[in-house]
Order: sequence, then structure tokens, then C-alpha cells
Amino acid sequence: MENGGPVTHEAETVSTITIKGILSLMMQIIDEENGKRVITLGMGDPTAYSCFLTPSVVREAAVDALQSNKFNGYAPTVGLLQTRRAIAEYLNRDLPYKLSPDDVFITSGCTQAIDVSLAMLARPGANILLPRPGFPIYELSAAFRRLQVRYFDLLPEKGWEVDLDSVEALADQNTVAMVIINPGNPCGNVYSYKHLKKIAETANKLKILVIADEVYGHLTFGPNPFVPMGVFGSTVPVLTLGSLSKRWIVPGWRLGWFVTSDPNGTFKEPKIIERIKNYFDILGGPATFIQAAVPRIIEHTDDEIFFKETNNTLKQTSDICWEMMKEIPGITCPHKPEGSMAVMVKLDLSNLKDISDDIDFCFRLAKEESVIVLPGTAVGLKNWLRIIFASDPSSLKEGLGRIKSFCQRHVKMSQIY
Repeated sequence: MENGGPVTHEAETVSTITIKGILSLMMQIIDEENGKRVITLGMGDPTAYSCFLTPSVVREAAVDALQSNKFNGYAPTVGLLQTRRAIAEYLNRDLPYKLSPDDVFITSGCTQAIDVSLAMLARPGANILLPRPGFPIYELSAAFRRLQVRYFDLLPEKGWEVDLDSVEALADQNTVAMVIINPGNPCGNVYSYKHLKKIAETANKLKILVIADEVYGHLTFGPNPFVPMGVFGSTVPVLTLGSLSKRWIVPGWRLGWFVTSDPNGTFKEPKIIERIKNYFDILGGPATFIQAAVPRIIEHTDDEIFFKETNNTLKQTSDICWEMMKEIPGITCPHKPEGSMAVMVKLDLSNLKDISDDIDFCFRLAKEESVIVLPGTAVGLKNWLRIIFASDPSSLKEGLGRIKSFCQRHVKMSQIY
């Protein structure tokens, strides 16, 4: 894209590559001669900003596990027993039943947990229901597993609740599961107990299980507290996916979990357990010493101090985002974020000149203002944007201020008066 012309050919392919790939393409067109530092509001990596710090106990636990010289060998393919036990006990705090270590499998981040869950469900002719907007790794993994994808809508006017009528219309005898991301990525929503109960009842009616992506579990700062989908495990079998990455500010450690939240024993059938274990035999999990650090990390993290501070920071930055968005022409935010680290905002292209779509908007913004945001097309909603507010307040204000300047330059004159 030069001199306000159309986006490059590479940009036109963004819907077929990963979020990281899209953001990398935009970084390549940054104009380093404009004198503006790059502000990225596109990647959900809180370690990029000094206001989000990994707790000292987390670093110390990893160092001590490494220096003990006890964890240099292979871990069991399903994960260290003490790690699985610690995660089961951690999740049990919010459940009406008890998970055991046998319900927990350790993965290389939540991305691998996603792939495991889809691999376990794949069979000829099967389909899976994914939220729109959602996290594109599910679509990519499903394509590799030859799982047909069907999309149900999330409703912005209802706080991004699931359109359950759409779910019922989409499902058939070949549907194996539906995916729920809560707290929401990319929408910043947090589902109420009542809505999650309706989701569980709908899934039970359709005889499908629920994959609950809870990477942002407990990162909430609105009226709804975080309720794990596993609470409804007696209504419908749940595969719970999570990780250390966002809560403990260590996304690069790549430690996640795949959990069968299933008090009725649907997954206890020997052939199912054997299949899961056999699949883990071909996977490479996280480093053994990182696994060994998990029990101490969970036990000694001060929830009242660390997680409260993280949520307070996220609330502050989400409030900044919400208020500043109201002043930007051509952009509307239908729902104030209440959790996670991202929010979806809608483009009104009828008020913007020379902007063809969300992809064009993002590439022009990167070129002119050195600000990176994600086009909504990447997460399933054309002509929307995903903005990450997990940044330091000053950078967020500067970035949103540049977006405002960009939109003011491109707003149609008839909209100014």
C-alpha cells in the first residue's frame, strides 16, 4: 500500500493465516521514517508492558525446580503427577464435584489443548460448532483434522451471548461438540451463570459435548464473576482447556491443560481413556522443570494481591478504551469489556472515505500511524476490529489517540458538520 492506494496482495490473504502472521504482515509496512514509535494493540501478550509483571513466586518456582537437578529427564507423556494433581485441586475450588489427577493432561499451552480436543473428536463426516467471532486456531486445527466447521453467532447487542437458536439450527446427528470461550476472546465478555446453564442444557438436548476454553479464567472486572463451564459437568460432558499464560503472565512458558470435566463418567470408558493416553504418547509436553514448578506456583501465589492487581489494571485500561472509543468517528463499541484482554469494535465504513474494509483500515493505520490492531476478518467478523487493551495506560491512550487522528483524517466531510 503506497500513497493511500489499495492494500498489498499479501494483506488480501490474511483470512487464511494466523493472527501472528497477520500482525507480522502489518509490522512489515510500518513507516520507520514517520518518527512514531510502534504501538501494538493487536497481540494478547501482557508481558510486552511493564504494568503486567510475572509474580516473583512464579520465577522462583521455575528456578528452584531447574536448580534441583531433579527434572532434567522426560516427564510422563500425560504430565507429571504432581502437576496434574495441583491443577485438579486448583480447578476444584470452583466446582461442585472433585476432579482427580487422572482427569488432567498437561499440554504445550492451550493451543495444543485445542488441537488435542479436536483430534479426539474427529471422525469421518463429523462437524463442530464454533463461535463467530472466535479464536481462529480452532478453524485451522479443524481443517487439519478434516472436521467440518459450522459457525454460530455471538450477539453484540446481548453482551456477546451465544445465539442458542442458531446452535440448535446448525446441529445435526454428526455434530460432536460446541466451543465456548469464556471470558471471551476476542469480545471481552463474561457469561453469567444463567447463560452458561442454558448453554449446557442446549448441548445436552443436542447430545453434544462442550469444549470450554477458559484461558482467561478469573480475569474479570465487571458485574459477572467467572463461572467455569465445568460447574455444569453433570448436565453435559465438558472438556476444559486452560493455561498458565494469561493469569500468571507467562505466555512463553507454553504450559496448558486438557481436562475431562465429567462427573457422570462419560470419558471414563476404557477405550476413550486409552485413546487419549495413546495420543499424548506422540505429543511433546512442556519442559519438565516448568511442569515441576506448577504446584508451588498455584499454592503460593497470593490471589488477593496478584490477581486483584492484574484485574484492577485491566479494568483501568478497559475503561480508558471504552471512553476513548466514544470519541472516534467511524467506530462504535457495542459492549463494554468485562473480562479477558480484548474488545471488538465495529467500523462504520459509510462514514469513512477511501477505506474499503477492515483489512484496508488496519494496514493503512499501521502505515500512517504505526499502530497495530487486528482486522475483525481474522476472527470471523468482517468490518470489525479487535483491540487489545492489556497495555500500559499511557501507551493505550497514545495508540487510541492516533486511531482517532487517523479516523478524523479519513472521515467524510459530510460527517464533520
